[in-house]
Amino acid sequence: MARIYISIGSNIDRQFHIQAAVSALQQHFGAVQLSSVYESEAVGFSGDAFYNLVACADTRLPISDCVALFKQIEDSYGRDRSAQKFSGRTLDLDLLTYDDVVCQQPVELPRAEITENAFVLWPLAELAPDGLHPKTGVSYAELWQQYEKKQKLWPVPFEWSAQQ
Repeated sequence: MARIYISIGSNIDRQFHIQAAVSALQQHFGAVQLSSVYESEAVGFSGDAFYNLVACADTRLPISDCVALFKQIEDSYGRDRSAQKFSGRTLDLDLLTYDDVVCQQPVELPRAEITENAFVLWPLAELAPDGLHPKTGVSYAELWQQYEKKQKLWPVPFEWSAQQ
């Protein structure tokens, strides 16, 4: 079984879409561990604030099937693939790591956003503080302590449905 970390984000009907994403991940992977939910300003464009969190699951699916599944879930909740890269999203699911795999195809792993964006690194450091970045060998907690970019991010209370 491979341990995967998944970034989840939404800035359109955020409560609904975050809940839907976690429910879909639970249907496909069973037990899913979750970080806290964080709110952040849109990065790269002017838009509504995002809710972001990181999920952890174990899977037998190969990387390509994980990526295809995440796109299917996004599409089922109205993800507009024709929209600009930096724009509002109903749902954004990104595979951050797949065990310690380092690759460029079928997707870049580990995902560069881990060290670039606070809305990925902080929840990942919370969920897996002792986990080691596959390229640097530095723990996510230490990467978060060293993080110097100026991105506004804060934890928010989140009302999960009874099925969580």
